[in-house]
Amino acid sequence: GLGTTSVVCALLHDVVEDTDLTLDDIRGLFGEKEAKIIDGLTKISGVFDQGSSLQAENFRKMLLTLSDDVRVILIKLADRLHNMRTLESMKRDKQLKIASETLYLYAPLAHRLGLNAIKTELEDLGLKYTEPELFNEIEQRLKETEPERKKFIAKFIVPIKEILEEQGLNAKILGRPKSIYSIHNKIKNKGVPFEEIYDLFAIRIIIDTLPENEKSDCWRVYSIVTDFYHPSPDRLRDWISTPKANGYESLHTTVMGPDGKWVEVQIRTVRMDELAEKGYAAHWKYKDSATENQLDDWIRKIREILESPEENALEFLDDFKLNLFAEEIFAFTPKGEMKTLPINATALDFAFDIHTKVGEKCIGAKVNHKLVPLSYKLKSGDQIEILTSNKQTPKEDWLGYVVTARAKSKIKNALKEEKRRVAEDGKEQLERKFNHLKIDFTIKNINELANHFKLPSSQELFYRIAVGNINVKHLKDFRQEHGKIIHKSGAIKKREAAQTLEEMVTAARGKSDLLVIGENLQKIDYKLSPCCTPIPGDDVFGFITINEGIKIHRVNCPNAIQLLSNYAYRVVKAKWTSQELISFLSGIKITGIDEVGIVNNITKIISNELSVNMRSISFDTNDGTFEGTVMVFVHDTNHLTELMKKLKKVNGVLSVARIDGNK
Repeated sequence: GLGTTSVVCALLHDVVEDTDLTLDDIRGLFGEKEAKIIDGLTKISGVFDQGSSLQAENFRKMLLTLSDDVRVILIKLADRLHNMRTLESMKRDKQLKIASETLYLYAPLAHRLGLNAIKTELEDLGLKYTEPELFNEIEQRLKETEPERKKFIAKFIVPIKEILEEQGLNAKILGRPKSIYSIHNKIKNKGVPFEEIYDLFAIRIIIDTLPENEKSDCWRVYSIVTDFYHPSPDRLRDWISTPKANGYESLHTTVMGPDGKWVEVQIRTVRMDELAEKGYAAHWKYKDSATENQLDDWIRKIREILESPEENALEFLDDFKLNLFAEEIFAFTPKGEMKTLPINATALDFAFDIHTKVGEKCIGAKVNHKLVPLSYKLKSGDQIEILTSNKQTPKEDWLGYVVTARAKSKIKNALKEEKRRVAEDGKEQLERKFNHLKIDFTIKNINELANHFKLPSSQELFYRIAVGNINVKHLKDFRQEHGKIIHKSGAIKKREAAQTLEEMVTAARGKSDLLVIGENLQKIDYKLSPCCTPIPGDDVFGFITINEGIKIHRVNCPNAIQLLSNYAYRVVKAKWTSQELISFLSGIKITGIDEVGIVNNITKIISNELSVNMRSISFDTNDGTFEGTVMVFVHDTNHLTELMKKLKKVNGVLSVARIDGNK
């Protein structure tokens, strides 16, 4: 239902990049609107410096068009979904880059626009290519448990269906499994095996009713469900009275079903279901003004970040990501106006959400009439009164208090402006000192001085002088010869020119385009990244850093998705050679029942049976259970897997899992 403009742009989205047609040709043939949308979908070409990212620049360009026309993002998401569906034929490194980009940006963006069906498919496909073994394992387990699941769902539905029909409610009841990606997140975040995830599926009840009866009929269905099955009081979520920021409306509850199993039940109408699955794309059909207003408000916030002076594309991307929050809270002003904020938002976030000036002058807040600091984390239902003072100005540590993109962006801008103002004072001090020393106050001489102090820019030099980090009295050792500033010890030494990023990439990739870890790498400096402690057998890639050589990361490293999506140009394919004579550090987390001698049994297996060296071991006990972390030296993933299998067999051990990092 998007109309001809969207169809034209969707069909032509690649023509400017892939053919001789120009934007002027598109403008002449179809019109200004179409040309503008296609321009937003056309990638930027060119070379970017070390602190930049081509992907981030392209994303920012697309969002500049989004702030004028939301259709640009709908087309981009459809294009991305098509790319992900056809990713199988691509090379492994290309698959990783595109899948990581999808999980980092496009899936959260689809969620923020309420496009649930697209978000779910993008997430599942993203996992399929970033962690194929894990994806296949969960997919297989879901297939194996499907008959049992269907049987349980049928048993659960029978009594509810009868009463719904008796009461004349026209409803469709579905049982749907959770997505593979959401199951993976539960396994990873909660550290539980597949068998212990109780909510592998949800029951969805969709009512066909008149708009004026929607709310009351949803609560009628809730009453029917809870008459049969006991609800968990802390698991009720009412998104009908207060819809999510992306327009999502539904009533969620978790009830105790047959056979003592907890079941999530989602209750919504046909309209709500279509908006939940198709999001903003469905609002035209229903002329849903609430969804439109929320989207307009969100786009306005993005436009503010886009207009932020001097923010580079990567800074923008980090700020933008904050606007794609999945969980949210609702808070109120003293006059009862509701504000939607991400979970963990603080009183300071709330102040900036009201107005930039209110945020900049904020000194504290009253939450539910009680005085709280700026860093106070808000909860749903809180009523907040912001306290201000004209003497207050934003501080550097405020960046640690806020989680919203708007607040971070406004604080950064204010700090930059303040730094510029202070630097002007330092500039005047330096000019006076140069005049006194009879040194020409030229850009060349200023840059030479900045170079002497190893500073990145003249503004940083002026700022350091203004705040007293560099004392102008100490400049007496400088003089001028032939119009050039020199130190009394001789000419100012230029710092060795750093390799350009292009040279570093070329050197690292070599002739084979593959970094082989363990071979003589001809002076290429590489190290194993401590954030994920890769070992031989892990699927890995090399990431070229600016100052620390090449770092080797696991493909499922916590930072991999961000690195692969933002800096694909600096990623090098990598593989291991045989490393049986070398040991690598890896971490294991063990949980279980706290029994006498269990720690002794665990250490015996590690040290005696498998002759594995330990670097550290720590155990915490609490109410009859324990959690331990062991750092061990192993040869490769097979060695680690063998150790973990043995530990799982120890009496009292409930779970054994590999951990990221070396702490």
